[in-house]
Amino acid sequence: MAAQSTLRHSAAEEAIAAFIDKYTELIRSKLRNTSRTTRLLSTLALVTSIILAGEGTRRRWKRKRDEREQGRKLVRTNSWLHNKDGSRTIYVPYRNRDRPAKVVIHTTKPLTFQAHRRLFLNPPRVSGLGDGTVPSAQTKPGLNLAFLHQFLSLMSIMIPRWNSKEAGLLVSHSVFLMLRTYMSLVVARLDGEIVRDLVAGNGKSFLWGLVKWCGLGGFASYTNAMIKFLECKVSIAFRTRLTRYIHDLYLNDNLNYYKVHNLDGGLGSGADQFITQDLTQFCTAAASLYSSLGKPFVDICVFNYQLYRSLGPLAALGLMSNYFITASILRKLSPPFARLKAVEGRKEGEFRSLHARLIANAEEIAFYGGAETEKAFLDKEFKSLSKWMNDVYHLKIRYNMLEDFILKYSWSAYGYVLSSLPVFLPAWGGLGGKSERAEHAVKGGRERARMKDFITNKRLMLSLADAGGRMMYSLKDLSELAGYTSRVYTLISTLHRVHAAAYHVKGRDNELFSLSDVQGTMQLGFDGVRLENVPIVAPTLWPQGGEELIESLSMIVRRGDHMLISGPNGVGKSAIARVIAGLWPVYRGLVSRPKAIGEDGVMFLPQRPYLSIGTLRDQVIYPDGEADMREKRKNDSYLQYVLDLARLGYLPEREGGWNTRKEWKDVLSGGEKQRLAIARLLYHEPKYAFIDEGTSAVSSDVEGLLYQTCKEKGITLITISTRASLKKYHTFNLVLGQGEDGDRWELQRIGTETEKMHARRELEELREKLAQVDKWKARHAEIERELARVWVEGGEELAAEGGQGEAEQAEAGQAKGEVEVGVAGGTGEGDGEKTEEAQKEKKKDDEEEIGLEHPETETEAEYQEAQEEVGDETETEVEMETQMHDGEDDGRTAGEGSGVVV
Repeated sequence: MAAQSTLRHSAAEEAIAAFIDKYTELIRSKLRNTSRTTRLLSTLALVTSIILAGEGTRRRWKRKRDEREQGRKLVRTNSWLHNKDGSRTIYVPYRNRDRPAKVVIHTTKPLTFQAHRRLFLNPPRVSGLGDGTVPSAQTKPGLNLAFLHQFLSLMSIMIPRWNSKEAGLLVSHSVFLMLRTYMSLVVARLDGEIVRDLVAGNGKSFLWGLVKWCGLGGFASYTNAMIKFLECKVSIAFRTRLTRYIHDLYLNDNLNYYKVHNLDGGLGSGADQFITQDLTQFCTAAASLYSSLGKPFVDICVFNYQLYRSLGPLAALGLMSNYFITASILRKLSPPFARLKAVEGRKEGEFRSLHARLIANAEEIAFYGGAETEKAFLDKEFKSLSKWMNDVYHLKIRYNMLEDFILKYSWSAYGYVLSSLPVFLPAWGGLGGKSERAEHAVKGGRERARMKDFITNKRLMLSLADAGGRMMYSLKDLSELAGYTSRVYTLISTLHRVHAAAYHVKGRDNELFSLSDVQGTMQLGFDGVRLENVPIVAPTLWPQGGEELIESLSMIVRRGDHMLISGPNGVGKSAIARVIAGLWPVYRGLVSRPKAIGEDGVMFLPQRPYLSIGTLRDQVIYPDGEADMREKRKNDSYLQYVLDLARLGYLPEREGGWNTRKEWKDVLSGGEKQRLAIARLLYHEPKYAFIDEGTSAVSSDVEGLLYQTCKEKGITLITISTRASLKKYHTFNLVLGQGEDGDRWELQRIGTETEKMHARRELEELREKLAQVDKWKARHAEIERELARVWVEGGEELAAEGGQGEAEQAEAGQAKGEVEVGVAGGTGEGDGEKTEEAQKEKKKDDEEEIGLEHPETETEAEYQEAQEEVGDETETEVEMETQMHDGEDDGRTAGEGSGVVV
């Protein structure tokens, strides 16, 4: 008789085979019953679908190839693409520069900011954050309702919709976490079976158990790796969402990036520490919290249920009481990790800001030789940081000792006690107690069953202890997360306050010229620059009031009315540009200016030329990108023309082309930087341009050419400078710093009769001073003769021994000085008389001439002549003073060389 085959299929395999056979036979019967025409049509449809699929694949491949080529070009030119929905497409290098990665950045909608404003500026009273106030730096973070509100507010940004990418990653993460919990149960049972078969000596079952153990181990390794991978993906997704949200709120047309540091001051030394380090740590802690807190919670529930079935209700009650007792002890003895982390982050930010300040001002510090002073500042700040961290580490030592003893050793001993319940108390031992009371027919069955149950319960207890330990450890992580959450929430709340200008003080009056006392109006879209009764106030950090520089300023600049703003230092010349640009608030009155910044609008050139990162092309077209330049129908040839106008036509050839990338602020000289700023002005061609000391490092001849070129391009110039030589390029002169207190101003038209009278008055004053030169010189000579005399007993005057030659030389030098001064004074007076005669003749010729076409030009010429006369008189006076000092030195030498005889 043939032996029966042992290769049997399982019920699942038989069901699958039957399903396949059924539908295969159904398809065959359908094909046999169809007509020939139907088969031909089906074949034709199949061939058509194959052809269309091939054509679609070819087009898709061609589109991908074009995108890669476009991406390589955009990476090379440091540019991007504007989409119709307002988003931007950028390409970033990925693995290699030949295959850049495509990234689409969607701008946050203004309605989203308005919806989130109530979460960050008007938190509920129950949260304990105050009524409509941003939490200050002194707010102590902790595990309370305030932390819950802050974390949920940030979660609304990180997971905006249930069908978002972040939500999908969390679901996938949850699936793998549940799968690992299920595999822990399987591993616990399999561990007990392997030990049972080993004790029983069943080799075949033991080997089969090892095979299943290895197979399960491979799948478990994949599950653990995917959990870590998805945790990192969730962290990156959270950080991406928050970073883009913060960037849209930080860098916008409202100039929040300037106001948050210079007006609000709610972020202390700066936002860089918050956006980079604190945000990264928050996202990492939030992503790990989901697995370190959610997974242990699920494990505790599942393992407690399994142990309840195996060990009975008494063991379950003991486990629950153990959790509550342990949590109470650790919470009571736990240091305030949230506050410690928040303070540590603030100190790290201050230490980092000192280093950033040192790098930004390295040249100035080197000139002053201030290395030791800066080192003292850095050492002091680092000492404070290190002392604080050492104190934190000492606190962690005591807490970690207590935590390890309770969670590792106390829980292990308690687990052994609970595992012994089925043996010593079978009535309270659950399924294990029932197996203990049952009669076993096989010899040694009680011991093997007891061994299997003990190993299984031990594995479950170890997994449960691990879950409970991670749950307790996560309390410390949760406290640190509260510190990070408070920092990030403060950042976004401050940005919302600046963006909405929500500076409302409740319970007290507004301070004069504070951010809550802004009552002025900014009008955009006006063809010109106008100020009506606007006080120029230098603001201070909220909530302090600002310092008034000019009480009330009213002026208007139309097309072609070039204006020069002059005055002493500190009277508010640059402050006017800051108010018009929107950097400083308009506390009172009305400010009107064009809406656009750049082409057909207004443009501001600051005192320090800014050079961005990127190519040489980016320096000329900033803030445009290469795609913006193409949209304006401009190319590299036009940029070369602009550089030629700015006397920088040699730059592309010298630096290696338009796509060259360098640290431009170190490559270009001071004059080249200012001329490059003028090149930007000529590229954008605005209607109005504010130039704040924009040509101070440029020679006077090139400066004149640059100003004349800008005027020929139709740009109305508003220059802030103290150089009188720039008057000839402007029509009006706004003089600040008038009056006793320096808060008055005067608007003058350049080249008027009043201005010429001022110049003549200065000439008269100089002539009066020069007329007194002879008197001063005579007095000087008399003093020198008195000092050269030596008086002895008897009243006789004696010549000093050994010093007579030197005295004679001193007198000869004095005489020579008198002659030179007299000649100099005579020359000055003669030039003054000739100047007056020339002015009278010039005035008479102008009055006789009737058909003048450019009277203002003649007036400007007279003004320049008067200015040159002032310069000549000043040079004469300087020469005279130099000669007088030389005479003093000669006299002093003669006196020192004299001898005294008694």
